[in-house]
Amino acid sequence: MAARGSRAEPQLPEYSCSYVVSRPVYSELAFQQQHEQRLHQRRTLRENLASGCSCSRKKVIGVLKTLLPILDWLPKYRVKEWLLSDIISGVSTGLVGTLQGMAYALLAAVPVEYGLYSAFFPILIYFFFGTSRHISVGPFPVVSLMVGSVVLSMAPDERFLTSSNNGTVLNSTVINPMARDTTRVLIASTLTLLVGIIQLIFGVLQIGFIVRYLADPLVGGFTTAAAFQVLVSQLKIVLNVPTKNYNGVLSIIYTLTDIFKNIGDTNLADFTAGLLTIIICMAVKELNDRFRHKIPVPIPIEVIVTIIATAISYGVNLEKNYNAGIVKSIPTGFSSPSLPSVSMFSEMLASSFSIAVVAYAIAVSVGKVYATKHDYTIDGNQEFVAFGISNIFSGFFSCFVATTALSRTAVQESTGGKTQVAGMISAGIVMIAILALGKLLEPLQKSVLAAVVIANLKGMFMQVCDIPRLWRQNKIDAVIWVFTCIASIILGLDLGLLAGIMFGLLTVVLRIQFPSWNGLGSIPSTDIYKSTKNYKNVEEPEGVKIIRFSSPIFYGNVDSLKKCIKSTVGFDAIRVYNKRLKALRKIQKLIKKGKLRATKNGIISDAGSSNNAFEPDEDIEDPEDLDIPTREIEIQVDWNSELPVKVNVPKVPIHSLVLDGGAISFLDIVGVRSLRMIVKEFQRIDVNVYFASIQDHVIEKLEKCGFFNDNIKKDIFFLTVHDAVLHLQNQVKSREAQDSILETLTLIQDCKDPLELMEEELIEEELDVQDEAMRRLAS
Repeated sequence: MAARGSRAEPQLPEYSCSYVVSRPVYSELAFQQQHEQRLHQRRTLRENLASGCSCSRKKVIGVLKTLLPILDWLPKYRVKEWLLSDIISGVSTGLVGTLQGMAYALLAAVPVEYGLYSAFFPILIYFFFGTSRHISVGPFPVVSLMVGSVVLSMAPDERFLTSSNNGTVLNSTVINPMARDTTRVLIASTLTLLVGIIQLIFGVLQIGFIVRYLADPLVGGFTTAAAFQVLVSQLKIVLNVPTKNYNGVLSIIYTLTDIFKNIGDTNLADFTAGLLTIIICMAVKELNDRFRHKIPVPIPIEVIVTIIATAISYGVNLEKNYNAGIVKSIPTGFSSPSLPSVSMFSEMLASSFSIAVVAYAIAVSVGKVYATKHDYTIDGNQEFVAFGISNIFSGFFSCFVATTALSRTAVQESTGGKTQVAGMISAGIVMIAILALGKLLEPLQKSVLAAVVIANLKGMFMQVCDIPRLWRQNKIDAVIWVFTCIASIILGLDLGLLAGIMFGLLTVVLRIQFPSWNGLGSIPSTDIYKSTKNYKNVEEPEGVKIIRFSSPIFYGNVDSLKKCIKSTVGFDAIRVYNKRLKALRKIQKLIKKGKLRATKNGIISDAGSSNNAFEPDEDIEDPEDLDIPTREIEIQVDWNSELPVKVNVPKVPIHSLVLDGGAISFLDIVGVRSLRMIVKEFQRIDVNVYFASIQDHVIEKLEKCGFFNDNIKKDIFFLTVHDAVLHLQNQVKSREAQDSILETLTLIQDCKDPLELMEEELIEEELDVQDEAMRRLAS
């Protein structure tokens, strides 16, 4: 039994197998030659154009299926298996889409009937061009709010004030609602057209990758901030209190201030209806989520509540008796197509870019979730084309920007939707509402619609719970989330999104600019090299330092590379070189003054003389002195022995430096120059630099940038770190004896007593040895 308090020894894992490999030590050059490296020749522009412009039946069919995905999936449609599910799904989604279209029109600052148009027309185009089978195309609160922000900034209420003489107050001013709504619809439709053009251009240019810059933490923070913005914008409708329309920086603060100032004017009928709608909708949605496996179809609570609220409003006549805010007028049928105002493009161009990217990012993100779930793929570039054409088409029918709504898509998928046939059926339900149900919905309170919007924000608000998880997993991602959220709340959605993207890119740049690095050592009797900081059982090869730099090398982090090398080797190569030159100058100067003598046994000092060479080097730490350009002095010294002059020259305990470049994915011209300077600096102090695990394309880049020359050859590149270390160890073993003159200098440098020579021999030996040393020991 183990003694009380003693700790049990950790049991080492049992290894079921091992491997032994016998192969030559490979440099990159030897490996390429022995295994016949393939040289890939890039095609010329002319060859690419010729290939792209060639035509064949197979290529035409492929292009048509790419541009019109319906040609690919519709012939494979399983009518007996899928049609009934698509019908049920389409009806459920259409009912929800009808109500959400009206509700989200309030966010876009246009009359509710235009929300119905926006829930209908985009589906018709996406059916033919889209690649997702499950997303429900139409309005989404975040995008609708961004559209409304542009609309209100370009057409505020103050712009439509007119004089009125109502018999009570002379020369009063009132808002002309007809002129205001007409202008706002024109702005929204023009914005939709411009967003569609931008998306189509992005799709044609195949730059769907742009959404990759919207990382998940950034999107989470942005949509959460948008949920707060939506909540505040709808709160004033639920309370039915008068407020100004604010837009831009701190708009949410100004709106809340107006709401609290006028909180006493709250309409109790609207507030009660809104509050009950929020509670009922959220409660039933929770039941839908909890029992989704037991009920075949989610309860369409928004539709039920809307029907009941409309009936109550009509029966009690809430507008007349309680001054409740109602929808009032919903024209039956479609409005005529109209041409948007192209002259407005310049005023809304910046906002259009952000709306185009956000709308696309939301749609693709949701689409990828369901594509993964149902085992198919979506084409990001084609999605740009699909939404671009949808929004261009919709812009001529007075719609605002379409994307997809998370809640609507969840309904479409959970009720059994298999393809976009369900989307077309939902569009049919919306069309019925446009053609026949408009008059029936006129008594509906706006506070009920606003409450439906708020109830659908639960999922976005719950993203706040992601912060602790992100903080545990990756603190930088958590900071990006929080920063984007706060910036979007304070600055507004447009500027907040831009600030979030810039901050996210800044974190990437900083991580590349200040990357991690490690000094490596070998696990005994293996070819495994691990960090000396993280593992105890590692050994550094004698006289060799190994560094792993975990980053690309470019102009932003070359200083970090130099610092990590200096920290690992323990000395500054430039400083060592300058100190050696300084010591050599003193040796030459003292030889000329006769304070040092060169004999057949080496350089010695005169006994009993006042030798300045042994005086302290007072300006040793003067950085300005070290930066003065110096001319190489042609004398070679064994710097690891004691010098005949007292100059503080740092010792160099290594003979080789190995850079593990397996993590170097790219480098630029500044990185190439810096690597070349590093090699040169270490070679000047007799330290050889080697590279290991460098990728082929990086070596090719080095060649193109003129890295190699007479002093830097390809044989310093090795296949792995272990190859480099074995090569160095073999060199040390086979190194020939030092040159006899260097040995003599080493012995004499250790000698402090002068030799006794005849005066004639002294002069003759001094001249002969000095000339010989200067001639043969040139560096």
